[in-house]
Amino acid sequence: MEKTEKYSLLLEQIKALLEGEEDWVARMANAAAAIHQAFGFWWTGFYRVADDPGVKVRGRELILGPFQGPVACMHIPFGKGVCGTAWERAATVIVPDVELFPGHIACSSASKSEIVVPLIRDGVVTAVLDIDSDRLDSFDEIDAIWLEKIAAIV
Repeated sequence: MEKTEKYSLLLEQIKALLEGEEDWVARMANAAAAIHQAFGFWWTGFYRVADDPGVKVRGRELILGPFQGPVACMHIPFGKGVCGTAWERAATVIVPDVELFPGHIACSSASKSEIVVPLIRDGVVTAVLDIDSDRLDSFDEIDAIWLEKIAAIV
């Protein structure tokens, strides 16, 4: 099955999984699990913008949300690493080789390439979808297009 067809089926699956669910944790958890299962990426998950008044943070940062894969960094500052950069730019960032990305935050040395897609609501980034691969150059514009569609419904 080609990648576009796989993403098309995945998008429909995620729409069905999320139908009627309003809790963002549940939505992110099932979306991360579905993406991870469909493609077998090294790490698939979400970081949310720390805007909950009950959460004590050390400044403007992303906080780890639902994910699939090995343990991960729990806090990422605004504009730092691939996730913080995608948040700052409010745009998808594709990194073919994380070793060549200035300021890359290495949560795992097994990560070789990465894509980060912001979740934008009313013009504001509320979270990012972060996917890491243990292979170089795993992500392209096809991934960006489809993951942006998924992010829009999460």
